[in-house]
Amino acid sequence: MRTIVAGNWKMHTDSTGARSLVGALLEKLEGLPNTVEAIVAPPFPYLQRVLDQTRGSRIKVAAQNCHQAEKGAFTGEVSAAMLADLGVQACIVGHSERRQYFGETDAAVGEKVAALLAHGLLPIYCCGERKEERESGRHFEVVTAQLKAGLGELSEADLERIVVAYEPVWAIGTGLTASAQQAQDMHAHLRGLLRSHGSKVAATVPILYGGSCKPDNAAELFANPDVNGGLIGGAALDADQFVAIVRAAAESIG
Repeated sequence: MRTIVAGNWKMHTDSTGARSLVGALLEKLEGLPNTVEAIVAPPFPYLQRVLDQTRGSRIKVAAQNCHQAEKGAFTGEVSAAMLADLGVQACIVGHSERRQYFGETDAAVGEKVAALLAHGLLPIYCCGERKEERESGRHFEVVTAQLKAGLGELSEADLERIVVAYEPVWAIGTGLTASAQQAQDMHAHLRGLLRSHGSKVAATVPILYGGSCKPDNAAELFANPDVNGGLIGGAALDADQFVAIVRAAAESIG
């Protein structure tokens, strides 16, 4: 099972900051075991800069979103084909902020996954429940529906080429915290859903935790058997914090 730590920079940094952050990551990741895949997802304007700076290194580069269409009159959008042409290796889709602020549906996100796979990119498929859904006891139901709608049409071979990221939306930037056990419970549920597509799928697809993972809780989270790394937000903008999370992930492997 792959272990991945992916940093989502969201709409942060400028060109100088991006260069500085990547430079620090390249330096600080030296000497750490290559057992953990390190991915960074900068804003669109800095993708080429980061690709150039990380070429030949252990760091992979992801986009934060894409459009599902191959091409067309979609002003302001970027296709999977364009990302592949640029040399991007992965793409985050279905992030809770995309769903909340831009109205992205499970079906649309599923189409994005298919587009990314068609161009050889790694989809990082996000799913997760809101506070009211957790409090009403519908969290498993909500995430089951998201996974089935977004990934249900994929073949077993395609499913083996994706990454799932669980985002407890209620624990992101709210001051609330998901416990390591709550994370494991949901990850185990997701693993069970993947198992319905075949034992190889369940054994192959990494499930990342995306709910305010930081250096002080990373080791506890990664100690869980179904947590295969993290999708990191705020801590990804600090090289020391991001590398500390990568180190915790490496130590969890043993």
